[in-house]
Amino acid sequence: MVGVSIARELARYNVDTVLVEKGSDVASGTSKANTAILHAGFDPEPGTLKALLGLQGNVLYDVMAAELDVPVRRTGSLVVAFSDEEMETLEMLLQRGQENGVDGLRIVPQDELWSIEPHLNPLASAGLYAKSAGIVNPFEMVLASAEEAALNGVSFLMGTEVTGFAIRNGQVEQVVTTRRRIEADIVVNAAGVWADVVAGMVGSNSFKITPRKGEYMVLDRNAGNLVHTVLFPVPTALSKGITVTPTTDGNILLGPTAEDLRDRFDLSTTQEGLSRVLKEAQKLVPLVSARDTIRVFAGVRAVSNTDDFIVELAREVEGFVNVAGIQSPGVTAAPAIARRVVELIRRRTTLTLKECILRRHRIPAFRDASPEVRLRLFGSDPKYGRVVCRCETVTEAEVLDAIHRVPGAHTVDGVKFRTRAGMGRCQGGFCGPRVLELLSRELGLSYGHVTLRGEDSRVLTGSSKRGVSESNDGQC
Repeated sequence: MVGVSIARELARYNVDTVLVEKGSDVASGTSKANTAILHAGFDPEPGTLKALLGLQGNVLYDVMAAELDVPVRRTGSLVVAFSDEEMETLEMLLQRGQENGVDGLRIVPQDELWSIEPHLNPLASAGLYAKSAGIVNPFEMVLASAEEAALNGVSFLMGTEVTGFAIRNGQVEQVVTTRRRIEADIVVNAAGVWADVVAGMVGSNSFKITPRKGEYMVLDRNAGNLVHTVLFPVPTALSKGITVTPTTDGNILLGPTAEDLRDRFDLSTTQEGLSRVLKEAQKLVPLVSARDTIRVFAGVRAVSNTDDFIVELAREVEGFVNVAGIQSPGVTAAPAIARRVVELIRRRTTLTLKECILRRHRIPAFRDASPEVRLRLFGSDPKYGRVVCRCETVTEAEVLDAIHRVPGAHTVDGVKFRTRAGMGRCQGGFCGPRVLELLSRELGLSYGHVTLRGEDSRVLTGSSKRGVSESNDGQC
């Protein structure tokens, strides 16, 4: 989210910008595995970058959402207290939020809670309501930002790992990758949980990243009316706690846990973690049921030893910007972080504005269209009449649009995150083979070379020719 937001902001200037991504697609890490909340800004300590950039980013989101044609819902949020001690924390958060400049904050008394959230636990005693909080689809925001950046000249190198840098006379000159060397006057390190490793490649060792895993559960849209606002428990020193959150697509998201790790690749879910997610979610909303679960997943967020965002020029080498430790409220702060990085780059080079495209259009969603719009879409392209994903009513036209955009979907997950094909109740049981077929046809790949998420994640084994297995044990 942060790296692509920076690339999008730089695309407005007369500079050559290249985004290098280790994954097969953008939004392949933390940006597709987070709580998708637009934070109001009452939680960070006053005076921190988290407080400053989180508040600025929240204000910028409505303009950014309009430019990128991505839905943002200002649902508001409630921090729910159950005791006198927790009430004291609400008062502290209220004072902190007011000091941070957050508007629309107030303590909601017990008798008003259920007019806001009818299914809230009747044992709740009060809540801190933040009007400016909301929800966003984080991976759609990343994809939209990437598309606009590409329209304005940014180049993308996917599936490309940075392995080092060429430095001369204390100045970065080249980025060394697994594909080629890239000439660069300025390098922005927005490598998430790997940011300290990348910084170490140029001798910048001023911070350390600890990966913190969070486990989540996704509920079916049938349970979508259980909550209308973002519900938080009273926060702890480790995290904001396990939330119950509506999503822009009508699902409910539960989580996350908070577990510090050594392994930055650990995306496993556990019985213990998911049981805790369910138990804590039911404390807020007792009607939450495991029977409505359609998906579980885990994300790893980057926690710095500074306990704040790091957005600064490296002291050890010229032309290197560290953007690290971007945990919550990182999604909210991303557009403000991007602007701050551009100002840091201005200290190193001249930036001149250019004419660029500021209106990106999303893939038309057949599911959400009115009958009149559906007829118009079908009239423009009969492929809108061919449903690929029944759960989410995703059509062939939408899948093809996703594949042929820049940067486009080259994997099954790439299609899923752009169109929601595979995100419904059956989790791809019906549409998976059809999506595989369309990727194979449009990209000129054999079935056996279509992957779930790139690298070594082939969907089929034992297949070399389209639709023909080399052995009798070919499996999906």
